[in-house]
Formats: sequence, structure tokens, C-alpha cells
Amino acid sequence: MNSPRTTLYRDKFNAKLMGVCSGIADYTGINTFWVRLGALFLIPVTSGMVIPAYFIAGILLHKKPANLYVDQDEQKYWQRVRQSPNRTAREIRARFRDVDRRLADVEAYYVSSNPRLTAEIERLR
Repeated sequence: MNSPRTTLYRDKFNAKLMGVCSGIADYTGINTFWVRLGALFLIPVTSGMVIPAYFIAGILLHKKPANLYVDQDEQKYWQRVRQSPNRTAREIRARFRDVDRRLADVEAYYVSSNPRLTAEIERLR
């Protein structure tokens, strides 16, 4: 997955300090409040090692491009892809199967009412 939509960025638009927590929230689809609260909880648990890690991530991560997502639906889709690519692929395959089934129904209806078209399709087989 080399898409820019599957990369972790700093989200400067929703940032409080450097945008690392808001970038993690955007990447995972978790509310920013909970990511920030988790980071604060980890400070005493890790004896403060989260603080330098935060600043290192703030330096190393690229800023999120302004036009990364077209709308909220696209953002939610890419968050689902990052969380579970296999589940997303199954959902897309299921949608295509449904579209294919409906298209086959339309084709069967149209062909059954048009004998000349039915003969032409049979001749092509």
C-alpha cells in the first residue's frame, strides 16, 4: 500500500502542539481526544519516554497534504483500509458481485424481450 492516503502524517490543521496526536487520530480513525488522553496516560507509564518520541515523530513525519481527501466519506474509507485491508477488499468484492448480479438481471430482462438481440448474442458465442 504505497498510496499517500495510507501514510501517517502530522495533521497541522487539527494540531495542538505539532500535530502528531491528531495525525495518529486521522490515521486510525480514533477520536483525537482519546489519542491525546492516551498519550498523556503513557507519559508516567513510560517514565516520560513518550515526550521525546512525540517530538521525534513531529520532526520526522511529513505534514498532511491539504487536499488528501475529497470528503468525509473518502476519509472514512481510507481509515477502514488502514485498519483492515482484507475486510475492505471483501466489502468491495461483495459490492461488485451485487452490481454484477443486478446487471445480469437487467441484461436477462432486456435480452428476453428482444429476440433479435438474443440471436445476435448467440451468434457471437
